[in-house]
Amino acid sequence: MWVPTVTGIVRSVGDYPGPQAAEALVRSLYAEHGRSLLAYATRLTGDRAAAEDVVQETLVRAWKHADDLTEGKGSVRGWLLTVARNIVTDRARARAVRPTEVADVVDRPPVEVDHSESVVNTMVVLDALDQVSPEHREVLVQLYYRGRSVTEAAKELGVPPGTVKSRSYYALRALRAVMAGTAELAPGKGEVAR
Repeated sequence: MWVPTVTGIVRSVGDYPGPQAAEALVRSLYAEHGRSLLAYATRLTGDRAAAEDVVQETLVRAWKHADDLTEGKGSVRGWLLTVARNIVTDRARARAVRPTEVADVVDRPPVEVDHSESVVNTMVVLDALDQVSPEHREVLVQLYYRGRSVTEAAKELGVPPGTVKSRSYYALRALRAVMAGTAELAPGKGEVAR
């Protein structure tokens, strides 16, 4: 455990003449003012780790400017608290000025929204829906376009839920066949509409 070479309260840096005693000065400053300096910095930053960094930087500045602190220029505690406040302010300003960092996107062009593909898909699906049986079309419209559940669609169509499930299964098969260009699964070509 370190014991200060000069006993007594540190009233000014003038109590520690010469650059050789700067380390003893910093230790004495920390021993006498460290707790209040840390509490003050914690209140300013709201973060204990950041406050500890501020205290450390404050003591480094006190060490660098040991000759500037003399008894006639105010209290040491006042100087330390002012330096701590200035450090916190400088860090807040630096964060506010710094632009937000984003990761670089390598070799990717910007995404452009092209609605033409969705319009074409909608037209193809609507045309295919016109080519399936009315029962199949009604089930698909209720389930997929209106977002109804099987029970809600059954109630709306006036059929049992099992019929809605069966029709939706065969309706999707028929719709796929129409969109693929084959009519092998379409009603009237060997497939029974249910």
